Amino acid sequence: MSDQLLMWGVFGILMVVMLAIDLGLNRTSHNVSLRQALSWSVIWISLALAFNVGIYVMLGKIKALEFLTGYLIEKSLSVDNLFVFIMIFNYFGIRGKHQARVLKWGILGALVLRALFIFTGIELLTAFHWMFYLFGALLLYTAWKMAFGEEDEVHPDKNLLVRLARRMFPFTKRVHGDWFFTRRRGVLVASPLFLTLVMVESSDVLFAIDSIPAIFAVTMDPFIVFTSNIFAIMGLRALYFLLANVMGMFVYLKLGISFILAFVGGKMIVGAIGLHIPIHISLAVIFASLALSIIASLTIGKKHAQQKVPVEKAECDKK
Repeated sequence: MSDQLLMWGVFGILMVVMLAIDLGLNRTSHNVSLRQALSWSVIWISLALAFNVGIYVMLGKIKALEFLTGYLIEKSLSVDNLFVFIMIFNYFGIRGKHQARVLKWGILGALVLRALFIFTGIELLTAFHWMFYLFGALLLYTAWKMAFGEEDEVHPDKNLLVRLARRMFPFTKRVHGDWFFTRRRGVLVASPLFLTLVMVESSDVLFAIDSIPAIFAVTMDPFIVFTSNIFAIMGLRALYFLLANVMGMFVYLKLGISFILAFVGGKMIVGAIGLHIPIHISLAVIFASLALSIIASLTIGKKHAQQKVPVEKAECDKK
């Protein structure tokens, strides 16, 4: 048995065990406390780092650096998902325990979708070299749009899957219980929770189009791409409840993420023409971008907010 095949086995067993624990503890809808969110965030990050150590021991330093770089890219991009999740939940009026239920099934669906995207992407890049230029250009465009484009908005009426769901099922106007479907007078009726789930899944498809090519700029090894991606999204629900109430503090985080996308997009293009950027440089750039954007948010952004409040208060007093 090869070392990588052994690591595939370890990864598979670990995911099955953790999913069983997670689903077992969350069989019924409940509010996720800050303590629970922090505990699960620490658990998932610790498991990812421990698995990275296992890769270092079994597969060597380069593979370990590739995993860590891919994990940081996916983790940072998944934070951007949280902004969209907040808008989706606010639009549909989904609160507390119902958010946890939607995210649980949304992340399980994302596991299947990510696997499909990853292995399809690898086949395309292997078969068509020009796809590197296409994916690189896509990342550069996404980076520019994230940094200089308008703020994202949620438009369920423009979502093809949402329109299709509304044609297929009658929906209740409000959330009653934690079910997605029920029968009323013999008719199958859907809850707004199901529409919310459809929006979450469709938004993840859009994010996957950006995030998965970003990892391809780091490595084409299916094992590294898949495992780093899955570890990043498995902790997404806990991260949401940990950061949802303080996301407004990280005002410069999107700029940091957009720079990372621009860097890996450029890396993919120059790599396609034979210019290789060492993995340790990529890791340093990504880590520095995240650190600087967070520090800037907590210092410059906080000072700006404190200065803005007295000005707004003075204007209100004048009125």
